[in-house]
Amino acid sequence: MTKSKNALPNRNRSGVARPFSADALLKRSIRSHFTRLGFARANDGTLILPGTGKDDVRTLHAEQRAERLERSSQFLKLVLPDALKYFADGAELDPSKIKLQLKRVRSGSEAADLFRIATLTWSVPVSAGYGRRLRYLVWDAHHEKVAGVIALGDPVFNLRVRDELIGWDAEARGKRLVGLLDAYVLGAVPPYSMLLCGKAVACLVRSREVFDDFKKTYGGAVGIISGRKKRAKLLAVTTTSSMGRSSIYNRLKLGKQTFFERIGYTIGWGHFHITDRLFADIREFLRLRRDPYAGNHQFGDGPSWRLRTIRRALDILEINQSVLKHGIQREVFICPFGANAFEILKTGNGELDLSTLQTVEEISDLARARWIEPRALRRPEFREWKREGILDLIKGKPPSAAKPSIQVQPGRGAAVGR
Repeated sequence: MTKSKNALPNRNRSGVARPFSADALLKRSIRSHFTRLGFARANDGTLILPGTGKDDVRTLHAEQRAERLERSSQFLKLVLPDALKYFADGAELDPSKIKLQLKRVRSGSEAADLFRIATLTWSVPVSAGYGRRLRYLVWDAHHEKVAGVIALGDPVFNLRVRDELIGWDAEARGKRLVGLLDAYVLGAVPPYSMLLCGKAVACLVRSREVFDDFKKTYGGAVGIISGRKKRAKLLAVTTTSSMGRSSIYNRLKLGKQTFFERIGYTIGWGHFHITDRLFADIREFLRLRRDPYAGNHQFGDGPSWRLRTIRRALDILEINQSVLKHGIQREVFICPFGANAFEILKTGNGELDLSTLQTVEEISDLARARWIEPRALRRPEFREWKREGILDLIKGKPPSAAKPSIQVQPGRGAAVGR
């Protein structure tokens, strides 16, 4: 009899070898994974965090990040040598001439390669997003260098602090969530991050160009279930800090405009601490049981598909689902595109007031005067940054001279850390 690849030998009372069941193997893998991350287990089955500092958060993401980097090794070998010239040396920047632009990222393009390299520098792994997506390189047109990245995608369905702010019940949320996007990648790369360009990049989210791109791309989208044109307009963008509290977004103002405001914290539930490799094992386990959750994610299944799949396996394995309470609370921010955006989101009535919406060029000019040039005078050490430092960041070794300020929502592709 052929031994199953999912089984390992153990012994019965007579000393005869017998295989472990698939259930037992997966249960052991899950428990070993949490132990390896440093979690302890309370008597009620909940996980106890090893700590809540930034280094602790990075440790929880380290295994997931290593998986992503391993999958990108061939890509980096082929693309990085030629792409590195588009990342700046600090000494070649003239802060008074930095001119930020948005370059839309299309799959298979050079911009997509540069976007992928930039996101690999961050210590929290970045997924491809899901559903509707608008991705941008933030480009310094004067120096012809990558300054940062922006990625907007479908928001999670359940986010208590957001829904309470808007005044949504379940029915209203289901109808009007189409007017929201979520910034799951947002920030600057060195040496621009050393010049507070992370703040400038965040402000570019609420620009006329982003609003128009959304309208052109998704304004005539047809609902999967209703079959009706939604005529959606982008009313607001949310984002969530990757490391607990964030100083970049809180009361982010430029000129007379407030861009992002803090609205509360997530409750610390999600699945970012479930690696892609472990999730693949979960799907294989469900496939062997012919469970429908093992199937590939189809468009329309919803952003919480991965979370539901994990919960399904935990239920079968009789593992307390409280292991999904990782305890990392993240700060949530929202950026309305007009003064009456929340009222429209709540009621579905009215026309968005676009009178304060600025262009990318206008925001770039204001940010240069407000943050970039003053920072360059106060902190001239940005000139010491060498583009080769990008390689260290990708390897997970931030040089002491500058840490990147890309902000990501970990494990995006499902409801995470909410």
